[in-house]
Amino acid sequence: MKSAVCVLFAYHEMGYACMEALLKMGAPIAALFTHRDDSHEEIWWRSCAELAAQHGVPVHTDDGVEAGSAAKIGELKPAVIYSFYYRHLIPESVLGVAPLGAFNLHGSLLPAYRGRAPVNWMLVNGEREAGVTLHRMVARADVGDIVGQRAVAIDDSDNALTLYRKLVPLGVELITELHPKIVAGTAPRRKMDISKGSYFGRRKPEDGRIDWRWPARRIFNLVRAVTHPYPGAFCFAGGRKLLVWEAKIGAEHGTLGEPGRVVRENADGALEIAAGKGSVILKIAQFEGGAEGIAREALSEAGHVKDSILFD
Repeated sequence: MKSAVCVLFAYHEMGYACMEALLKMGAPIAALFTHRDDSHEEIWWRSCAELAAQHGVPVHTDDGVEAGSAAKIGELKPAVIYSFYYRHLIPESVLGVAPLGAFNLHGSLLPAYRGRAPVNWMLVNGEREAGVTLHRMVARADVGDIVGQRAVAIDDSDNALTLYRKLVPLGVELITELHPKIVAGTAPRRKMDISKGSYFGRRKPEDGRIDWRWPARRIFNLVRAVTHPYPGAFCFAGGRKLLVWEAKIGAEHGTLGEPGRVVRENADGALEIAAGKGSVILKIAQFEGGAEGIAREALSEAGHVKDSILFD
């Protein structure tokens, strides 16, 4: 494979793994543009900046790339630009400095789930398949021609973290297979039809509120979509905010009682709660500011568990 200088815009575990794959292939990386970690996030991923430093790659942690950065990046003479989970839109003028093209790795099977937080949204919406897409970058986000894709099943045992970890090796596979083809000018190219896809925006903590009138599966999907390392699904008990970290479906059908009422206590401390349709078994919970633990113990702070209505 002939040498082709790369400039990387990368962050998070996917960014680390894909950068590591390029380094293993001997791809020359002229610079890494990445983000500073946010103290408000639960940081569980490896640092792209640390990996770059280990390999003598210059690191830039600017708060975004301006259109005026094109000349500066052009001086690096990149043949190809990659974006791996970089959180800012890269200006079209910057994309144009790489003669072999600029490519983004997105965490969904585009054109489905364009936009932010695809892993979380796929779980919220009860999807059964996830994947990653490598596509060409253009001025508009997540609309450029598709270069390659990989898919994986979503199981009921998956949450946002386990699903993300399923996607990382798929991203590595794509980069390992397609980088040599990009360098050789033989990479496939398929036009993306966004009319057949979907777009979702950034999720906010308040989007995690549980409505116990929903069907049990919808509640279950929300809980697993935003559990650790995300802010968590929540409801209120006795006027206090209760974070729900782990739950499973008790029953998919039927009406077991008033939505939000505890209908059964299990021997392991889990609580079965009536939903609008079926029931949800609440396993791990935490009052805001309190300790995380088994649901029965957490809810005992609110008084009479069996009389508790979990939404205001």
